[in-house]
Amino acid sequence: MARYTGPVCKLCRREGFKLYLKGERCFSPRCAQVKRPVAPGQHGASTRKLTQYGMQLRSKQVVKRIYGVLERQFRRYFEAALRKSEETGGALVKILESRLDNMVFRMGFASSRRQARQLVNHGHVLVNGRRVNKPSFNLRVGDIVEIREKSRAVVPIKEAVEASKERTAYPWVEVDYETFRGTYLRYPVTEEVEIPVDLQSIIELYSK
Repeated sequence: MARYTGPVCKLCRREGFKLYLKGERCFSPRCAQVKRPVAPGQHGASTRKLTQYGMQLRSKQVVKRIYGVLERQFRRYFEAALRKSEETGGALVKILESRLDNMVFRMGFASSRRQARQLVNHGHVLVNGRRVNKPSFNLRVGDIVEIREKSRAVVPIKEAVEASKERTAYPWVEVDYETFRGTYLRYPVTEEVEIPVDLQSIIELYSK
């Protein structure tokens, strides 16, 4: 299974803002984007004006990195969104948000999408009562996601749940932290997800 295995803090520094890829560390002073707010590399501190293509490319890279998706899979998601009858950007967001690893993160059972991906891979997650170990599994509205009973004592899961109790829940999911169970209530709209780039620029990039 293809995935990025390099230092994720460099990805935030490259984009110039937090992508929240390392869970609780991103909220602390230890965050690399706080300590070293320049792009990685010898010439990271230098600034240069991006072309239109450069801005479109950076927008695509940001979304890919937020959701932990590589190019080939992201391209498939875009083509699937393009076939939808609705607006392409909104359809792309729905597809990305419906990934199982993303939903485990959104429900607060993991502190980051990377950790959520690992939990799914290791068989800690059930969907509608059945074990699913495919992070890219596409959820439908009404699906129930829960942590296996034997896995609820796992320290990273318990820590993530405790931290999530202090934060505002996302309106498109409903979570019961006592039973480690959440329900996918509805598809989110683009404005609710707060993706920090212009999705239209990604559409223009792939339309060339």
